Amino acid sequence: MRGEFIGVWSETWGAIWLPLAESETAPPDMFCELYRELAATFAEPPSIEALADVIDDPKQSWEAFERSEVARFANEKALVRFFEAAFEILEDLQGDELANRYFGLLCAFIEKYSLGYSLRRPCALSPTLPGMFADLISALKRLTSTDEHLAALYRAHEEAVRDLRYGATEERIKTCISRQFMLLEAIASTADAVTTQTLGDMCNQLNSWPHATIKESLKRLYGFASDYPGIRHAGNPAGKLRGVETRDLAALSILLMGYAPYLSNALETNLASLMDA
Repeated sequence: MRGEFIGVWSETWGAIWLPLAESETAPPDMFCELYRELAATFAEPPSIEALADVIDDPKQSWEAFERSEVARFANEKALVRFFEAAFEILEDLQGDELANRYFGLLCAFIEKYSLGYSLRRPCALSPTLPGMFADLISALKRLTSTDEHLAALYRAHEEAVRDLRYGATEERIKTCISRQFMLLEAIASTADAVTTQTLGDMCNQLNSWPHATIKESLKRLYGFASDYPGIRHAGNPAGKLRGVETRDLAALSILLMGYAPYLSNALETNLASLMDA
């Protein structure tokens, strides 16, 4: 949940809501309206009667809002929509001054916790490119945690990357690349349509590609791993133009992770839900 609001919700009380409540422009019933909106994000919203009992009392609303736990939220999308709606609520309650104070606090919070969103006026949250990549990695972790074999390969890849701290040698870089191809191959093998044994052949059996050239691009990268000496096989020394470097590791890591959503329908990103109509 790195880079997501849902992972740092407990920190928002001291960073956003309490400073907002303590500002001179905050009306006494502020949390009545905010809690009404927040309750809509819960996986199991309170009954109309229970909600009415809370929002009719400013003190109860304050306490209910402060005690709201992350486990109650349906998902990241619901929480993002709440943060956007809160601006309009505050603007309706007390005008621009309170709403702009909230906007500033929310912006500072996003920056402090390196959340994967950009904040635009009037109050729109959009995923950033770093946020998209972090979301994909989180989804990959969730997927691999459901299968012992995938989990072992994910750990092997992480350990290979950690070993770079002892020196980014060519052999360690090739090991990282090799482990990542193994992980993608194992993910692709879980698809119902796949009966073959190698990633290149699996690509031909998957029907998730929006265009044949994307499929072919992964197959060619797989061909690189097979042909380059010491990554998957002994390879072809004649085809080697130079030794692999950290820039190759960075580029290939991003490229290969980007193919993961094509290899498994079970890979669920929060980004996809945020962009749903």
